[in-house]
Parts: sequence; C-alpha cells; structure tokens
Amino acid sequence: MISLIVLGLSLLALGWYYLKHHYSYWERRGFPADKNASIPFGCLGSVLKMQKAMGMAVHDVYLQSKERFLGTYLLFRPAVLVRDAELARRVLAQDFASFHDRGMYVDEEKDPLSASIFALPGQSWRSMRQKLSPCFTSGKLKAMYSTGEDIGNKMVNHLQKELPEQGSKEVDLKAVMQIYAIDIIGSTIFGLDINSYEQPDNKFRKLVTALPTDNRLMAYMQMLVILIPSVARMIFSLRLPNAIGAAMLAIVKDTMEQREKQGIVRKDMMQLFMQLRNKGSVDEDDSKTWSLETTDDGHLKSMSLEAITAQATVFYFAGQETTGSTAAFTIFELAQNPEHLERLQNEVDETLKQNNGQISYDVLNKMEFLDLCVTETLRKYPGLPMLNRECTKDFTLPDTDYVIKKGTPVVISLYGIHRDSEYFPDPDKYDPNRFAEETKNYNPVAYMPFGDGPRICIAQRMGRINSKLAIVKILQHFDIEVMSKRELEYEPSGFPLVPKDGAKVRLSKRTTLAQ
Repeated sequence: MISLIVLGLSLLALGWYYLKHHYSYWERRGFPADKNASIPFGCLGSVLKMQKAMGMAVHDVYLQSKERFLGTYLLFRPAVLVRDAELARRVLAQDFASFHDRGMYVDEEKDPLSASIFALPGQSWRSMRQKLSPCFTSGKLKAMYSTGEDIGNKMVNHLQKELPEQGSKEVDLKAVMQIYAIDIIGSTIFGLDINSYEQPDNKFRKLVTALPTDNRLMAYMQMLVILIPSVARMIFSLRLPNAIGAAMLAIVKDTMEQREKQGIVRKDMMQLFMQLRNKGSVDEDDSKTWSLETTDDGHLKSMSLEAITAQATVFYFAGQETTGSTAAFTIFELAQNPEHLERLQNEVDETLKQNNGQISYDVLNKMEFLDLCVTETLRKYPGLPMLNRECTKDFTLPDTDYVIKKGTPVVISLYGIHRDSEYFPDPDKYDPNRFAEETKNYNPVAYMPFGDGPRICIAQRMGRINSKLAIVKILQHFDIEVMSKRELEYEPSGFPLVPKDGAKVRLSKRTTLAQ
C-alpha cells in the first residue's frame, strides 16, 4: 500500500516537473515571454471558462506587454504573439514562405468537407486559390449585385412593417443584418431563392442557425480545430454524424442537378462553382461566364461536390457574421456621432438624387464617405479579431537571434493592433476622417482588416459591397436617432466579434425619401 502511494506521489511529482519544464519553454530560450500564461491552458483560461472568445483572450496578452513579439501558450502549445505591425506584415506577406499555412485541422482524403480554402495547407491551398480567384473579380461581383439589392429591399420591407407610422422604435440591427447576410449568402453562394424575413423557418436558415456557437463544447471544438489539429483529427476519425455538412452537401447537389436538368443559368456563385466542377476553371472573360457547360461525356469530374461544398460552407461561416456585423456596427457608430451621420446621410441623398433614386454597383463604389465609414468600422471592429499562422520552416526574427521553430503557431491580434494608439491616435474614437487623404492620421502598415499577403481574404470585396449596400438601404428609407456614447461587449464564444446584446439603435420611417 505504501509503495503504491509512493509511486503515485512520484508520478504526480514527475508530471508536475514535466508541466513546469514545458511551460518554461520561452524562458529557457531567453525569449520575451507572457508572464501571465498559466498551467495548463496558457493564455486561454478565460476561453475555457467561457468568459472571453479566443480573439479577445489573445488581445489581453497584447495589452500586457510592449514587446514586438511575445512567447505565450495556446493551451499547451508554445506560440508566438506578434505585436509589431511591420513584423505582422512580414509574417503575412514578405516572409510568407515561412508562414504559408494556418496549421488548422484538415483532412482532404477522409473528411473532404474540412478542405476549405481557409484551412488548406501548401500546394492544396495554392491550387484552390487559383481556381477560386476568378470568382471574385469586379465583373463577377457586378453581375451578382442585383441579387444583393433584392435582398436589401426585402430587409427594408421587413423594417417598414416593424416600425410604427409615427415615432421611433429600438431595433437590434445586428439581428436584422445577420438575416440579410444569411439570405445573400444563401442566394449568391448556394443558389437558393429565400426570404428569411418572411419565412424565418426556411430550411437554409434553420440549417445554418442550428449549430450552437455559445456553449462550452463548441468553444472547445473550435480551439481543437484551430490549435490542436492532431486531436481534432482523432475525434473526427470516429466518423461522428455531421448533419449540417450532409445537409449543405445535399443543397449543393440538388441545386446543381436541377440547373443542369432544366438548363437554368443564374448569375451567382453557384453557377461559377458549376463551371469549376465541369471544366476545372472559371472563365476570366465575364461575357463567357454565365453559361451552362458540361464535360464531353456529360459527367462532372473536375472538382468534387464535397470540395465545392467545403468552399461554399466556409464562405457562409466567414461571410454572414462579418458582413452583417460591419453594416450593423457602422450604423451603431453613426448613431453616436451625429456629424458623421449627417455627412453620410447627405452623401446618400445626393447620390440617389443624381442617379434617379437608384444606386448601382459602380455608383456604390464611388461613394467616398461611405467607404471611409466602412473602412473605420473595419478598423475598430475587425471581422476576425485574431489571425493565425503556423511557422512552416525555422524563421529568425529580424534584427535578433531569436528563432521561431518550424511547427510553432503564430498569432496576430488585429483587434490589439487596430486599437493601439501607436498606430491609430485616439483609437477608441470612431473617426472615418483618419483615412481621408487630406486628414490622414494613422499608420497604413497597421491596417489589415482582411489580413495581408497571398492568404488575404479572397472575398473581401464581396463583403464590403454587401455591407455598404445594407447601410445605404437603411439611410435611404429610415432616420437614425442619435444616442449617447457606449461601447459594445462581445460574446465569450465564436471566432468573429459578436456583440453580446446586439447592436441596438432607434429607427423611424423617413417621411420624404430621396429620389
């Protein structure tokens, strides 16, 4: 009995020694280290306790130091937090060869639905990027613009029914804009004809809102997928049911088969995906894009349904939250800054007047102050508060002897850099004019809301145009009531910034619409 107790205590002592040794990785290398990282979760204890989302937990580490880079621990993995904007740019762009992967879970062979462009490594990512890039040219986005405009009109009709004829009503624009974004993605990416404002129980919205993001299990799974792919691979190898993945695959399959049988051609992303599947590429010439083509034997071979579904699904998850949030956050900030609200309202009214009450794709892109407002919103509320990479070959940090070893995770706190007074004076102030040429007041190196380098967000132009369209629709049809200054709190789960209590403003119907 005594011997078992001694053995047990010895094993505990050895385990504790191992942990202490493991969590002294950075100190043993003389590397600037996060003094607040703890055993066994490193800097992510608040995430495990459901107190903060991962991006905000990394932001806490950013605030605790002034070093250009810092060794920390993401759970039990030693990782490097890059705090310096120029070094962040090197990681993302100039030295991309040493950081070309995200280091996330992906299994192209056994779990093809995991093989999205966001997660794919190395040559697989490069090949997918080359295939998808022609889908996001200005010509393709312009052709799909009318779909977004139709959904914007449905959003307006919904609000017209919700608001009183006289006076104002508080509206959670985050919820309204999220439905707008879901319907745009359901239509342009998945090729569905939906109206979630009128039919909230449609199969697509029920599907994409069925996955809970606010519970502890999902928070843990997200961390495993992003930070510990080997464990995620082991879990997914159990072949647990993936009801959402199977349903997404069925939507893609049914939509493609219906279009081919009935000869249907729509100017949306699904039509481009069909080209990829049939031909292996998308026509660069926009005049040849919108057609129905199959392989010589009538079979579709060049790109699997699973691969297409993986891309469509990641565009949903990456796009619906950020597109809706950017529009909602912009209006939330305008309601607190009446001088900016008045200026943008005047720009919208004048633009409508000059264009017979219509705002086309080209006109929307020429609205200068609208662009400044969206740019400032993405500065203050970056869609993803944190970027992650994995060191793919040993990298010596510039002007030092410190080496980041191959396989080490690297994280960049966009939220931290974008709200750092070193780069953006008075960073908590919402100031679109900081980006204007005549009043420029920021460090351009530090502004990277969509990342930078070869892995910069492929759909950034689509996201911006859809957010701008939603903002214009609101200002065209509704008055925004000015409110007192306030800051948003964020949900303690998920990867993007999600406001805990929504983004609430008071709206009223405009009595005279700009024409």
